[in-house]
Amino acid sequence: MSSAIGIVANPASGKDIRRLVAHGSVFDNQEKVRIVRRILMGLEAAGVQDVWYMPDAYAIVDRALRGCAVTMNVKAIPMSVQDSQEDSMNAAAWMEAHGVGCVVVLGGDGTCRAVVRGTRGVPLLPLSTGTNNVFPQVLEATIVGLAAGLVATGAVPLDEAGSKVSCLEVLCDGMPVDLALVDVAVCEGTFIGARAIWEVDKVRELFLSRCRPESIGLSALGGQLETVEPEEPAGLHIRMGDEGLRVSAAVAPGLIRTVAVAHFERMAPQAVYPVNVTRGVLALDGEREREIKPSAAVGVRLSLDGPFVVNVARVMARARERGLFLSRT
Repeated sequence: MSSAIGIVANPASGKDIRRLVAHGSVFDNQEKVRIVRRILMGLEAAGVQDVWYMPDAYAIVDRALRGCAVTMNVKAIPMSVQDSQEDSMNAAAWMEAHGVGCVVVLGGDGTCRAVVRGTRGVPLLPLSTGTNNVFPQVLEATIVGLAAGLVATGAVPLDEAGSKVSCLEVLCDGMPVDLALVDVAVCEGTFIGARAIWEVDKVRELFLSRCRPESIGLSALGGQLETVEPEEPAGLHIRMGDEGLRVSAAVAPGLIRTVAVAHFERMAPQAVYPVNVTRGVLALDGEREREIKPSAAVGVRLSLDGPFVVNVARVMARARERGLFLSRT
């Protein structure tokens, strides 16, 4: 495995419309600078020599470097910046092509989804800096740097550092066209607009790769019905209706809504579940992305070939067992 580390820090995460329609906090870019600075310090302490990062208009990593003295080779990926989610996808694809051993992602579910669209082959360590975060973790950045460095340098073997998780693949006429890490929502209307989804009364179907009762976002609705862990070979399909079981959950920060669930069932891996709406929009990981056209046969399937996600607690426990941070005087 390569000892190089990749960093994808999304300057747009933590600022969407849910700050206006709900009660989400703004996650400013200066805080991301401080987070990256701590990640870099952790990476150097773990013995990392090379760091590649995604350039961005705010220059998050550049600003972080001005405030810390590290001896690593920290370089920007040679790519053009489009100020869209394509940047995260293109950066991740470049990192895989150039043998990066682990990618640290700063963002929310949407940012992580863009990274996975670029690579499913590189281990990810997702750090939450978004809104409705289910996929990325809330962790101290210094420890994130240490754990990512231990994985990339091979100090902790990959098979002890985490696991592959499931994801959801969107199919059009039988061919995969997109993916989601947490949820696919089938919504009424054809207007994508501000992308972020919070109007659950417009959701007609919901496909989940994971759900827990303490989650936030659309997957929290499924979490009030069942628990599905990311490593499980299962998902959850929910169909809304005017009548049925009424489910209440926090669908955004400070925003609790109730929906009527007509039917729900466990999803089996690789089985294709047809979307029962002929005109509407698919929201992937909380953001409206794809219009459903009447002429297309759209379906969703659970794939067990999702990304490998680093478990920070597990990595640090293995480091302790190996005495990696112990020495004798």
